[in-house]
Amino acid sequence: MTSPTPRARAMARLIDHTILKPEATRAQVEQICQQALAHGFASVCVNPYWVPLVAAELAGSDVSVCTVVGFPLGATSTAAKVAETGITLGDGAREIDMVLNVGALRSGDLDIVQRDIAAVVEAAHGGGAIVKVILETALLEDAQKLSACRLAVTAGADFVKTSTGFAASGATVEDVALMREAVGLALGVKASGGIRTLADVERMVAAGATRIGTSAGVAIVEAAAL
Repeated sequence: MTSPTPRARAMARLIDHTILKPEATRAQVEQICQQALAHGFASVCVNPYWVPLVAAELAGSDVSVCTVVGFPLGATSTAAKVAETGITLGDGAREIDMVLNVGALRSGDLDIVQRDIAAVVEAAHGGGAIVKVILETALLEDAQKLSACRLAVTAGADFVKTSTGFAASGATVEDVALMREAVGLALGVKASGGIRTLADVERMVAAGATRIGTSAGVAIVEAAAL
């Protein structure tokens, strides 16, 4: 491993080291955790099944345990999202990346979307966790992205996030800038989906991202150390 530099350490603290593929194995998740500990990433982000393992692997460190709720479609019921949040909190999660109800948003049912987010926020905050709201920007028009950001602010979320990584495209500089404009300084902005290089990260940060979701964290941090 390349020796860390101040730039590399700062870069690492932006990154949610992510493994959300359905075929991920225990060995792969354990490897991600060891990489996160070695490099000092902000979190390890996994599907809910792996949260107990990740919590055990990261115990005693300052690397947070992140998981996803209503993933990847956002179309489960609010009650299911709240239940999933509660279970993962009990298993050790401290960051919840929830997918908003994309279909309801596109239908103009904004009250439903806001209540959905707010219910997860209430459950998560009650357990000491933060919430990042995944918009799935590839499926939305700009006006819908702005609406989603405003709903996340009103519902008390901590971040808005671009993408699940399962849609046709992921984060773009334009979307990150739009989301930052919409939330101002009230929320963090997480860029995720298709971010593979140090240059990608730098562009997203320049546009307003304060957290990066990527499975290429090791390569990115090692590039930052050069």
